[in-house]
Amino acid sequence: MTQLSVNINKIATLRNARGGNTPNICQVALDCERFGAQGITVHPRPDERHIRIADVWDLRTILKTEFNIEGYPSPEFIHLVTSVKPNQVTLVPDPPEAITSSAGWDTVTNLEFLKTVVADFQEVGIRVSIFVDTNHKNIEFAAKTGTDRVELYTEPFATYYLKNREKAVKPFVEAAILAKKLGLGLNAGHDLSLENLSYLHSEIPWLEEVSIGHALISDALYFGLEDTIKQYKKQLI
Repeated sequence: MTQLSVNINKIATLRNARGGNTPNICQVALDCERFGAQGITVHPRPDERHIRIADVWDLRTILKTEFNIEGYPSPEFIHLVTSVKPNQVTLVPDPPEAITSSAGWDTVTNLEFLKTVVADFQEVGIRVSIFVDTNHKNIEFAAKTGTDRVELYTEPFATYYLKNREKAVKPFVEAAILAKKLGLGLNAGHDLSLENLSYLHSEIPWLEEVSIGHALISDALYFGLEDTIKQYKKQLI
């Protein structure tokens, strides 16, 4: 069964807009778990404009489901993650000023760097996933890093889904088949929504995890958090 990990960055953005602790990040994370989410994802950035370092530590002490930390593997990020020891770390190639993730890794150019980083995380018992596009060479070289999983960057699928969903999903299915042949676990994330998630899952049913934040939190404004999480989980059956 494909697991749903809820990215709570947007909750932190809302909190930070007013200061204080409303909404309470830890309470929302616990509610997500209580409503059926099988994981919580955060992406702390150097400027702490949404998730803060203190949030990461607070969450680690209370979460009962999978804890996934995303980010660029700077020395500071590596130190944080190896100290917190989440269940999974997802490596993204974002520069510090990026608003959101917008590309997968060039694993060919960054092979040696990623090998070292992957080994460092695995040495302390953290599962590693590398954020990649559907370029087959990038997936092949991701496997050479020793990573446990890759996460497919699904924004192109979401963008073209309404125009031609069969054409939109085709490169992702081919990439997923290649990852499976290479022995890599498979995650997916970015711009997945109630509109397109079920179709992606039907075409790639062996997905191990999807990480969803912006669309899910936006839907929760209309449906409520509990009902929204239930709706997303229905797309993964």
